[in-house]
Amino acid sequence: MDGKGTLVVRVTTSRAQIPVEGASVVVTQKTPEGKYILLSVQATDSSGEIKPISIPTPALSNSEQPGATQLPYTVCDVWAEHPDYAMLLVEGVQIFDGVVTLQTMQLSPLYSGQSSLIQNEVRDIPSQNL
Repeated sequence: MDGKGTLVVRVTTSRAQIPVEGASVVVTQKTPEGKYILLSVQATDSSGEIKPISIPTPALSNSEQPGATQLPYTVCDVWAEHPDYAMLLVEGVQIFDGVVTLQTMQLSPLYSGQSSLIQNEVRDIPSQNL
C-alpha cells in the first residue's frame, strides 16, 4: 500500500441530521485471509463526528491502466453504536489515495426496553466497477 486516504465518520439521527454525541464508532478492515484488523475505536463529539483516520490505500496510479488487477481503493467496515439507538454497520466503505471520505451514519432511535445490540442494521456498499 503506497497511498493514504482519510476517513471521517459523522453519526446522526433523523432526516434532520441531528448529531449523536457519545456514539461508539469502530473501524475495521478485513485481511485477504478473512481476519479483521482494528483501525480505530472512537466516541463521537458534540457535532457527531470522530477524529479523521488515516488509512493505507493502494496508489491512485492503479486506476490509470485498463484491466488493472488491484483495485485503486481499500475497503473498511464502520460500526456505530449508542445505548439509545439501534447499532448500524456499514460494510464496504471505499477509501481512495489522497481523498477524504465522509461516511454519514444515521442511527434509528430505540423504543423503551430495546437493546442496541439486538436491534441493528447492516448496509453494504457495493464495489465500484472501475
